[in-house]
Amino acid sequence: MERIWLNRAMHAGFFLLLAASASRLVVRHAMDLTTIAALADAGLLALVYAGGVLLWERLGRRGRLVWLAVVLGCWLVLVELAPSFAWCAIPLLYLCLRLLSLRMTLVAAAVLTVAVIVAQISLSDRFDPSLVLAPIAVAAMTIVIFWELRKAGIMQERERLSREIHDTLAQGLTSQRMLLQAAERVWESDPAQARSYVRTAIEAAGENLDEARRFVRDLGPAPLAVRSLPEALTALGAEFRLEGTEFPLADGTQAVLLRVAQGAVANAREHARANRVIVTLAYLDDEVTLDVYDDGVGFDQTMAVTRPGRGYGLRAMRDRVAEVGGTLTVESAPGEGTAVAARIPV
Repeated sequence: MERIWLNRAMHAGFFLLLAASASRLVVRHAMDLTTIAALADAGLLALVYAGGVLLWERLGRRGRLVWLAVVLGCWLVLVELAPSFAWCAIPLLYLCLRLLSLRMTLVAAAVLTVAVIVAQISLSDRFDPSLVLAPIAVAAMTIVIFWELRKAGIMQERERLSREIHDTLAQGLTSQRMLLQAAERVWESDPAQARSYVRTAIEAAGENLDEARRFVRDLGPAPLAVRSLPEALTALGAEFRLEGTEFPLADGTQAVLLRVAQGAVANAREHARANRVIVTLAYLDDEVTLDVYDDGVGFDQTMAVTRPGRGYGLRAMRDRVAEVGGTLTVESAPGEGTAVAARIPV
């Protein structure tokens, strides 16, 4: 969502700067051939830029690179005709960062910066060092800031995908493996039961595929697309309890609660060897709570955090709950079962 907001802000900034430069040109210069040519080029640039934004998905990577080259070419001609259009350099530099590698972005930044410096000098009555140093400093800061934002966005997306893979694909594949192993054990002695296990595994594979498609498209969990949150929690197969009067929750909050419940129930089944798992959803005056208790073998929380490769599920749960302003508490000890409690303000 933050990346979409930044893209839209840069597009809006480009058109505002283009309009500001055009108005300055009209107010300060006579309507001669150079002015008319500059305005025509500005109009062409606006149309090409808008067309690329509207057809972004259809263009594909190669099409976007061609579009960027055309946009930069129109802008360079425009700056030569009317130096005040150099103001559009920062949104264009942002486009380069979105579409080009770091090396090519530095080349494009050098071209943009030189064009801005030449424009600044041509607009000034006399030369001073700031006309050269200021554009270089602005370009350098812009590259660093946008590049760090880009890296942060990549890391955030990677973290989202890793959580979704852990909570959907990994758990779904584990469930399918257990079902197929159970079918193999009774393949000869009870063929009907074996076929039942295989059918359940096939259904689980279909659900897993649907979940994978949804998280790639950044959609909510599949169960919430056709069920309410209490219904989705009931379908987990654990003992479900509902407390309080149900009221509407934000989609993000519902998704977090379901994912936490799925993860806790899966842990209870796969690792805790629990005989009983209880999921409790409570609607309170100022918060909604989710508690998942199992009577399994429990675990040492210190070991789960310090041992490599362990404890990722709990960390993913905490991260999910924190994203919606809530807290997650886990209580467990060897031989005493496990309780996972999520609290989210409403």
